[in-house]
Amino acid sequence: QVQLVESGGGSVQAGGSLRLTCTASIYTRGYCMAWYRQAPGKEREAVATSSGSGRTTYSPSVQGRFTISKDNAKNTLTLEMNSLKPEDTAMYYCARGRSSVNCGAVTGVGAWGQGTQVTVSS
Repeated sequence: QVQLVESGGGSVQAGGSLRLTCTASIYTRGYCMAWYRQAPGKEREAVATSSGSGRTTYSPSVQGRFTISKDNAKNTLTLEMNSLKPEDTAMYYCARGRSSVNCGAVTGVGAWGQGTQVTVSS
């Protein structure tokens, strides 16, 4: 059973940057990996995914501001977040898919991290 641990959340002013890191307890090579977020009263949504082959996708709301990257040698997943907005405030979760693709839907996720809070003030 893989364990995913997120770090790097915090509070920042609008326009600022944060880097989130997810460390997996076992290898993630070949798996689809994703970052999700959930704001109070809202559904959990995928903001960025990286397939087993390295193809990346982004939610339109973060396209051009967030960058997802994997380091298979270190079993880590990173989310670089720039030009942060108050609407980016949420709990952010690392996720490993059930396969090499389709982890952008909750049904395609096989493991979740515990989450890390990101708060952006205006």
